[in-house]
Amino acid sequence: MMQKPNNNLFDKIILACKQEKEFKQTKKILLVFLLLLAVSAISLPFSLTFFVREWRHSGVQYFISSAVENVGVFTAYWQDFVLSVIESLPMVAIIIFLINLGLLLFTARLFMYKKQLLLKYLLHHARRA
Repeated sequence: MMQKPNNNLFDKIILACKQEKEFKQTKKILLVFLLLLAVSAISLPFSLTFFVREWRHSGVQYFISSAVENVGVFTAYWQDFVLSVIESLPMVAIIIFLINLGLLLFTARLFMYKKQLLLKYLLHHARRA
């Protein structure tokens, strides 16, 4: 004689399927998080050194020191001064550094936003092992 299945069996199966689907999605989020974190953490020192080196070679500090030392000349030619400073800025280095910093902040925000979900996933798989 065959036993009758439990009334909650179907609900338990559906719940297990939903959890497995959620864990697969969480695994993708975790992998993206780790990839973004690795890329931004590895490239941050390089982009920072590139930015600092280009900043030193740009000569912006000479423009700023000239403006501070000769306030009268600066006020008379401030428009030319501002254009000269903008032209001498290391834009590529600034953009690369800001993109890298933004990626790092986005990754930190993603972790803080999904922290509970990621920790639940990691604890679930730690119990399995």
